[in-house]
Amino acid sequence: MTTSIDLLRHGVTENSQRYCGSTDYPLTQLGWTQMWHAVNSQSTQWQHIVTSPLARCADFAHALGQRYSIPVTQDDRIREIHFGDWEDRSSAELMHTDADALSRFWQNPLDYPPPNGEHLLDFKARVLTAWEDIQQRFCGKKVLLITHGGAIRMIVCHILQHPLERVLDIDVRHASIRQVRIDHAKAYRVTLAPDSSV
Repeated sequence: MTTSIDLLRHGVTENSQRYCGSTDYPLTQLGWTQMWHAVNSQSTQWQHIVTSPLARCADFAHALGQRYSIPVTQDDRIREIHFGDWEDRSSAELMHTDADALSRFWQNPLDYPPPNGEHLLDFKARVLTAWEDIQQRFCGKKVLLITHGGAIRMIVCHILQHPLERVLDIDVRHASIRQVRIDHAKAYRVTLAPDSSV
């Protein structure tokens, strides 16, 4: 028995150049186009959609579900990491006000989280709890998970056993899809296909 879970990052938003973890910006028209292109390039017939509740994920998830009569579930645990004092600010702005802290974060987000932001270990705990629950709930099914770059990095990091402090090295482009296949018959073997970006 195989469980298929495809990880889709949302498309471009109105403020894609800013740190918007919990800030709820919608997709741009380009973002919508990117996401339709991404799902139309896939041959999988998904049986369920699980989405972050933030508009940049949920709006598309419900549109896709409605178009193809696929049930949609929102899961708050797969929303993006909260960036604390850096929410809704760009890297360019932070380089003027908080350059040292920003550089340390880029090099090692585990030890140097954003001020008053969600710690990477807490983020890991909530995302991977959701990930395990989704695998159990939809065992043997084909599922599309619509979420954020941070959540996808965390799942990929977990599957590949990548060092957590290097999680930002994992490239997750807007509207890219990574395919995860879980083979339950072979001692729980998880395979991760390369991303198929727009």
